[in-house]
Amino acid sequence: MDYKIGMIVKGRITGIQPYGAFVSLDKETQGLIHISECTHGYVKNLNDVLTVGDTMDIVILDIDEYTKKISLSLRALEEQNHFQYHSKKRKYRQEKTDHDGFDTIRELMPHWIKEAKDDEARQIN
Repeated sequence: MDYKIGMIVKGRITGIQPYGAFVSLDKETQGLIHISECTHGYVKNLNDVLTVGDTMDIVILDIDEYTKKISLSLRALEEQNHFQYHSKKRKYRQEKTDHDGFDTIRELMPHWIKEAKDDEARQIN
């Protein structure tokens, strides 16, 4: 069969490794579902998600044109769960009334200028 990227095909799990599951697409063609493409979220052990011999629909993610390796995905067929997290503490926007910063420089600048002039006058005399 001539496989194309994006096709949804049936495959049978033929082997499970810590990094992914091997899937037989037909008698001659085999692909790999990487552990990150098995399901949304974290998968600690692939044996908890997949079983050798399972037949399922999978999506072809990529086909390496040189090595002919096929990357597959189960996750692409699942709806993504959208979790909404709300912080427990409400945050209110506050107007900042502190005008520190350059105000202190503005207040101290005349004093610094006077000190510098006094030092300069002492050095000249």
